Amino acid sequence: MSIWLQPEPQNWWLIVDDAIMEDLGSGDVTAGALPDDMLARWHIEAQSDGVLSGVAIAEYLLAPYGNDPETSFIEVHRADGEFVHRGERIISGYLPGRRTLTAERTALNFLMHMSGVATLTDQFVRRVEGTNAKIVDTRKTLPLLRSLQKYAVRCGGGHNHRMGLYDGAMLKDNHIAAAGSITRAVETLKSYVSHMTKIEVECETLDQVTEAVEAGADVILLDNMDPFMMREAVKAHKGKCLFEASGGINLDTVRGVAQTGVDLISVGALTHSAPAMNFHMELE
Repeated sequence: MSIWLQPEPQNWWLIVDDAIMEDLGSGDVTAGALPDDMLARWHIEAQSDGVLSGVAIAEYLLAPYGNDPETSFIEVHRADGEFVHRGERIISGYLPGRRTLTAERTALNFLMHMSGVATLTDQFVRRVEGTNAKIVDTRKTLPLLRSLQKYAVRCGGGHNHRMGLYDGAMLKDNHIAAAGSITRAVETLKSYVSHMTKIEVECETLDQVTEAVEAGADVILLDNMDPFMMREAVKAHKGKCLFEASGGINLDTVRGVAQTGVDLISVGALTHSAPAMNFHMELE
């Protein structure tokens, strides 16, 4: 079974190693209460329904060090991107008890958060089924967890916006004000960015949309527009660029936004406000 959806999140193992060390510090004080030769048969199961993400991290933290099936093994039952129900086993194994309980909380923390992001994304994706709109994430991510959160969005059926400031240009209101106009800002960008770099312009009015299209923007972000304005913008310039809707969009409003004809709907809540999906570990 392939555990990671491709491509894997960048440098995920460094993030996970830092997380286990944050918890472990100079050593697990409580684990000393267990006999040093105790072996534990364990499993992790879902405590609610949702979409999985982070299974490979649990496998990494709980995988055997050696290859002796008599004293240790691990089995992955479900993969990232799969919908699971309460009570379903995700991963199970057999390990020294001290190591099992030391890694437990860190493994569960990643599973809970990443699966929460994937599950919320899945809910948004389902709301726009039958339209042409894709659900995308934003840069409103937890510091240092961006690659994992954006991976979780893909597990939920969503799509990634730019990863950071380095792989896409987005002219927001402050950039435009500082540059003097949309046209001047786009022209300046085009003078130095690679031909592979897309340029997106944030617009709040239909006049700004027209200026951005005429300046040669690749993507127009319709910022906090009502659906009527969005529909008008798309109708006036369809085929000239991509249109992205953004700003306060939730599960109740997302379908109406999708029906305006926009290509993309960005939702910051996917990564900054997703509730955790519950899991627990049981020793058998």
